[in-house]
Amino acid sequence: MTQLTACPKCSAPVGADEQYCEACGAELGQPTAAAAAPAQTPGNETPIQSAPVTSGHDATCHECGGSVAADGYCSECGVKARSLRDHFTERPATWVAGVCDRGIRHSRNEDAMALDARAEPSSHAVLVVCDGVSSSTDSDVASLAAARAARDVLARSSASGIGTAGARVAVSVKALEAAVEAANDAVIANTAAGSGSPASCTFVAGVLDASLLVVACVGDSRAYWFPDAGEPRMLTTDDSFAAEQIASGVSRAEAENGPQAHAITKWLGSDAPDHTPSTTTLDLDSPGWVLLCSDGLWNYCSEAKDLAALVHQMDHAATPDPLGLAGSLVDWANTQGGVDNITVTLARIGPRPDITTPPVAATAATPAVHSGTEHREEGPHDGNVLS
Repeated sequence: MTQLTACPKCSAPVGADEQYCEACGAELGQPTAAAAAPAQTPGNETPIQSAPVTSGHDATCHECGGSVAADGYCSECGVKARSLRDHFTERPATWVAGVCDRGIRHSRNEDAMALDARAEPSSHAVLVVCDGVSSSTDSDVASLAAARAARDVLARSSASGIGTAGARVAVSVKALEAAVEAANDAVIANTAAGSGSPASCTFVAGVLDASLLVVACVGDSRAYWFPDAGEPRMLTTDDSFAAEQIASGVSRAEAENGPQAHAITKWLGSDAPDHTPSTTTLDLDSPGWVLLCSDGLWNYCSEAKDLAALVHQMDHAATPDPLGLAGSLVDWANTQGGVDNITVTLARIGPRPDITTPPVAATAATPAVHSGTEHREEGPHDGNVLS
């Protein structure tokens, strides 16, 4: 196996014998530090799965299971191997995991995620999802850099042990605001000087400290809370044209399937007029799932009650399995068309109750069709559009 090191400019993992970084084009010279991995916190010194690489390919063919040769093609069936950036998983603890996938229609994966968690279930976790805007240059590199930068800030901050509930919330909100700034700086650092289409992405992050969940959002990536019993909730409000229509009285179904439905009004990047996050706080007083995702999932199942029904329908393992569930949700979105990149991250809160409610089939929403705008995403009729 080729030993990976990190690019000194963008921190993307690169082969020890490579002369140029595939992610940013920088001349590498001598290898520097080891490839970036999830930030370490007490109880998480040995992550179950390290951070994804941004170059290279799978060693096993995703079509037939054969071995992939050094040229990137399967030695058995000849199919080109899937890029490691096209599909990757993270699982820093047994109760926290995520899957990030290119989907079917896009030529590259501009979604990104970065996770961190302590080993003890329901103790401390960080989930970050960023969705690169396809009409901007290098959004795939910028989104991954942003997600990792935010995760590193949040993994170093914890409200555990702070006396009052209000003080714990204040610490988490401040950390999330700092994480957004770090993510925005990372996007700008991966934007070419004088670019006519600077890199940009959305942002959603959740910080769990025992029963306290604090979420921050910029753009239209989302956070949901799905208790095993009780009312499911969407915890974020999109910064988008559709959300403005919903606030004015238009039905969600109509707003999210109308012209410019995914035109976002806030984003991260050098041309963002405002990247101040909105925050939400929730006390998780019962078992359930925290889910953060990009619009590649919620395009097909937007309402909290419908997405919760889909989650409960797929959550049938004897022991809650966030990685398996995230993979099932990504696979489901691909069966619906997979017209956008798809990212699903999950944290399991509490043990499964002895008796569960029979699953209810979710009603899939029709993907939105949008009119063109100056910054509209390239490719299929979906994804992020800068308004």
